[in-house]
Amino acid sequence: MSDGARAAGPDPDPGLFGPGSVTWQVHADPVMWIAGVRALYLQALHPRAVRGVIQNSDFRRDAWGRLLRTASFVGTLTYGTTGAAEQAGARVRRIHGFLGATDPATGERYGVGEPALLLWVHCAEIDSYLSVLRRSGVPVSDAQADRYIDENRQSARLVGLDPADVPADRAALAAYFASVRPELAATAESREVDDFLRRPPVPAVLAPAREVIWRHVAALAYAALPPYAHELYGRPAPGPETVNRRLTATGNALRCIPDRLRWQLPPGHILGAMARLGPGSRPAPYKLRTPDAILDGPGRAQRGDGGDSTRWRTPG
Repeated sequence: MSDGARAAGPDPDPGLFGPGSVTWQVHADPVMWIAGVRALYLQALHPRAVRGVIQNSDFRRDAWGRLLRTASFVGTLTYGTTGAAEQAGARVRRIHGFLGATDPATGERYGVGEPALLLWVHCAEIDSYLSVLRRSGVPVSDAQADRYIDENRQSARLVGLDPADVPADRAALAAYFASVRPELAATAESREVDDFLRRPPVPAVLAPAREVIWRHVAALAYAALPPYAHELYGRPAPGPETVNRRLTATGNALRCIPDRLRWQLPPGHILGAMARLGPGSRPAPYKLRTPDAILDGPGRAQRGDGGDSTRWRTPG
């Protein structure tokens, strides 16, 4: 089917981001799984946020389901249609509206959908995704990193935040973390998450895989945390350069797995997007290598030298 014929199909909707965005190109990278675990470690250091998780879910019994549901949510927002993304966001907002947590020290009851808590979860995720992607060798320039943070204010909107209150670039994100740092602590709930991530329960038949594969993933995700997180958890980590080398080596190994094999795994968001928009929408980090590219909306990249906007083009 030609691109023209496909564009005339029933639903050529590029979704919230589209193939011209940084988000579209990088969220298909397999190191996102490591980044997601880093985000869990970081999020657990906010006492009010982690308390909401512990008190409202049996994450030990359904940890893998929770992880897959989170991955599916990110995949829907990135590669799904606009309608699918909006529906997913509405579902999350509806669930948050019913849930609350209690501070055992004061008896205070609060909602898990408080803007301050949603902002923490969002920023911990975006910081983790961007940090691990860049440190593992994905070619995201500083300008593209800023654009990625700005793009994902759309994700923040869907969970109930006002995009105007969400960091829009690296400087604003760093300022946010500096402001929230005094609120962070390693609580009993944080250590429960830490213990679980280091050795999650699995069926006996999967125990060898946990020891060989998962322990490496969890250790690398923990090592990729900022130094203040290591201090709070009280466990040392290798130096940044060692972590960078390990992230790069792991990323390169994971990228040797054929995309089609990885993307066949449920729920298949990327293959669905390519079927909807055509083969030219295939996400790939090399598309970020346009010189000084600053993304300028779905399907477009604007050159930083003031040149005209152009479509992403694959080599050859």
